[in-house]
Amino acid sequence: MTPSSERMSRVDTAWLRMDSRVNLMMIVGIWLLRPALDRAALRERLQSRFLSYLRFRQKAVQEALLSHWVDDDDFDIDRHLVREKLVRKRGQSERSALQARVSELAATPLDPAHPLWQIHLIDRYEDGSALIVRIHHCIADGIALNSVLLSIADGGTDLHRPARDGGQDADDGDWLADAVVRPLTDVTVKAIGMYGDGVVKAMELLAHPQRSADDSVKLARAGYRVLRDAAALALLADDSPTLLKGPLSGDKVVAWCEPLPLADVKAVGKAMNCSVNDVLLACAASAIGGYLRERGEDPAGKEIRAMVPVNLRPLDEAWQLGNRFGLAPVVLPIGIDNAVECLYAVRARMSELKGSYQPLLAYALLAVSGVLTKSLQDALSDVFLKKTTAVMTNVPGPTEPVVFCGSTLRQSIFWVPSSGNVGVGLSIVSYAGGVQFGLIADRRRCPDPQRIIDRFAPEFEKLLLLTLMLPWANEVTRLAVPAQ
Repeated sequence: MTPSSERMSRVDTAWLRMDSRVNLMMIVGIWLLRPALDRAALRERLQSRFLSYLRFRQKAVQEALLSHWVDDDDFDIDRHLVREKLVRKRGQSERSALQARVSELAATPLDPAHPLWQIHLIDRYEDGSALIVRIHHCIADGIALNSVLLSIADGGTDLHRPARDGGQDADDGDWLADAVVRPLTDVTVKAIGMYGDGVVKAMELLAHPQRSADDSVKLARAGYRVLRDAAALALLADDSPTLLKGPLSGDKVVAWCEPLPLADVKAVGKAMNCSVNDVLLACAASAIGGYLRERGEDPAGKEIRAMVPVNLRPLDEAWQLGNRFGLAPVVLPIGIDNAVECLYAVRARMSELKGSYQPLLAYALLAVSGVLTKSLQDALSDVFLKKTTAVMTNVPGPTEPVVFCGSTLRQSIFWVPSSGNVGVGLSIVSYAGGVQFGLIADRRRCPDPQRIIDRFAPEFEKLLLLTLMLPWANEVTRLAVPAQ
């Protein structure tokens, strides 16, 4: 490697190698702004602020075990900032045309010869502009990227970064020891079913990689024991078979809805003694169950599992980029037709996850997989993915509207990637007093995700109506309707 190269962290290496024909590891997002953006102003903003994070000037170079970040000597910002006009078919709405374009880009690989990101500027979309953002997951997770994008907005806080912006420490650093190794005593390891010596030994190596130059080789050898230990996860109950699970085509379809008032969601949660997340996940479960019924499949008695990212980094360290999150399996009771019963079933399942070490172990296993052979990495990933129907994430955004190059951001939507044969990704985004859902699906598994998305508002309205019928209706109404 050249002097300008830098070793990629093990976790980021794992994400880089996780691309497949049917699932690309890209985070795809849309910013809808009004009035229209000026391309010259946008280009200057990216040049002066976005590219100050050196990772966006570097390309990813894969090697046998670990990969490297290497400066792109042929970097051209105009290769990454693409201006285009939205093409509409006869009778097609602007939103449908934009959804079609995003769906196409979500299935189009980024150029590996250059930094793995691209922004498409769509002129004249709904009296404004639309930005389609594609960034490979190996660069950073959603929490870090959201912080970076907001930092380059008008008046955005310049995130602290040292002179050498190295992203997440390539050695995975002492933070892993604090977050994973030290809390995991022999008792807790056994209690959560990860009882073998492979996982514990591998996490010790991850926490102190500086002790030996050949730790990557040791980790690769330990991978066989880790794979054996991780088999305990196979004891999780299988997902119920549904139309949403099965072989994939690789073609993607995206959908989104208009935001729900966040104050209303909070009011329902308070009245029902549930969290906002409980309410939103219950709406998701009911919407998916209703969609399956509409397609002729009876979901009664069925549950599906969604892998939910859990942030493991302090927000003030987002400038480091890289991936620092674990995964927690959340069970969605799609077969419960009663809205309140579904809500409390979700609350019970979420309560079971509190205090779980599974997200920490998931991170450690992902880090280990970054130094395994591709076949072993795939085998390790399959332990999770065979038990999973969807990936779901919930990102809190700013509570006040954001201005970007003089234009107001009115909607922010994004979709997380799925890996293996997982064909559904659900995102929940709160922003400026609203909360909205985005869905990305493999066309073979769900050719019409808008039909699921369109059910979220009616499902929430059921809960809101039931809440208003309870004895504390006046208090709920006061909480849900802001004072004039």
